[in-house]
Amino acid sequence: MELSKLLNPQAVRVVGQLTSKKRLFQELGEMAAAAYKLNAATAIDGLQERESLGPTGVGHGIALPHARLEDLNSIVGVFLRLEKPLDYDSVDRQPVDLVFGLFAPKDSGVDHLKALALVSRTMRDAAVCAKLRANTDPGKLYAILTENRAPQAA
Repeated sequence: MELSKLLNPQAVRVVGQLTSKKRLFQELGEMAAAAYKLNAATAIDGLQERESLGPTGVGHGIALPHARLEDLNSIVGVFLRLEKPLDYDSVDRQPVDLVFGLFAPKDSGVDHLKALALVSRTMRDAAVCAKLRANTDPGKLYAILTENRAPQAA
């Protein structure tokens, strides 16, 4: 599994400022609708439902919101870089500026977990995060996220 198979170049954006986690989820849902023809409301509801189980802010300014959705055939992702970090209730209480949203079919099982692990490994790489934070061009952000890396253990 590779990020280039999960992430469409049109699903990468830079946003100046969002005022709340709810607004962030709306942005991610709208991005998924535009890039993958998902129902934006269903995507937003899925993200909020998952977040109600516990925060998906993993620390170091990174959030990995995700949801399983009906009527979805493959796992897809959206990436958002926030110019102004957002309070996200992360595990380390730090605001978030890098957000990788993942949407998977309801019955994706282990593939959803593998995709989440791949995204997590990529976003745990300090060099990748530094490059993401240093760029504002969506095309460059996509290239950084999808460049081939040596596989690592999760």
